[in-house]
Amino acid sequence: MAPSWRQWLQFGDEFRRFAQLAFSAQRRFPLRWGDRYPCLDDRSSETHFDRHYVYHTAWAARKLAELRPAYHVDISSQLQWTTVASAFVPIRFYDYRPAKVVLDGLSTDRADLTNLHFESGSIASLSCMHVVEHVGLGRYGDPLDYDGDLKAMRELSRVLAPGGHLLFVVPTGAPRIQFNAHRIYSTRQVLEAFPSLQLRELALIPDSAADGELIRDADPALADRQAYGCGCYHFYKPPG
Repeated sequence: MAPSWRQWLQFGDEFRRFAQLAFSAQRRFPLRWGDRYPCLDDRSSETHFDRHYVYHTAWAARKLAELRPAYHVDISSQLQWTTVASAFVPIRFYDYRPAKVVLDGLSTDRADLTNLHFESGSIASLSCMHVVEHVGLGRYGDPLDYDGDLKAMRELSRVLAPGGHLLFVVPTGAPRIQFNAHRIYSTRQVLEAFPSLQLRELALIPDSAADGELIRDADPALADRQAYGCGCYHFYKPPG
């Protein structure tokens, strides 16, 4: 939403009053009208945040802290999460569009989620969060593929090692495609896409904070009642 004229008037008035304060103080910085950088929409009684991206990454970080793998492989999840989590678990990050980030404990490279180059059963700790719902919709320059998401989920299951853990996050609720942004899945659709894996936990970020913030061990029926909830699935691949 564009700032209102009242916000602009307030900005000009506050600049004038701040300049008067600067005039009577020890001048540590130059203050020039030409250097202005108006931020007019940040005044609120609370700090607003994207509940999906704050809570699902917090959930994943706690899972990694519990599991403590020797190293972790992430496919295309939020880059800020991988950079932070790599401070306590070495992370190998792969994306269809490689990220040139240089940090201790983090390596980055390219991967196609529908045709991963890893050997079957080779990754003991794996995550793919808020990613699969986009695959095949062309949003990020990937080829259009109606079943691209299913191919991606089969690949994640294939490369996960026996005894390994997969942290998987997708929008959860009434199934539909909102082209070309994302798909929304029922819990049944997600579970049926990973027939060889066991669900260890379903965490949910519901549409409304009135229903809870991050609900651990959520009721699948509640997840399926959402319009655009965030389902966080901890899968385990049994040995043998």
